[in-house]
Amino acid sequence: MKKILLVVSLTILFVTTSFAAVNINTASQAELESLQGIGAVKAKAIIEHREKNGSFVAIDDLKKVNGIGSGTIEQLRDLVTVEGDGAVTPAKQ
Repeated sequence: MKKILLVVSLTILFVTTSFAAVNINTASQAELESLQGIGAVKAKAIIEHREKNGSFVAIDDLKKVNGIGSGTIEQLRDLVTVEGDGAVTPAKQ
């Protein structure tokens, strides 16, 4: 019985973490690249944009990133978030 409970618990843990939204305000290059439609170039552009301009307030703010359009945003809408701690302030120039 304990083995079954352990297997069920681990399965639930795995499923919930695999469906966790990626926070575009705190995500690493690798985390961003794990998103469908986001490769190395777009991930780098997202990071550079948030470092220069600060945190994204809404998912639609991704339109401000070079190379990301409405189609990509709609594809990502259920996979990303801007919520939580980890606000990024713009870099000083």
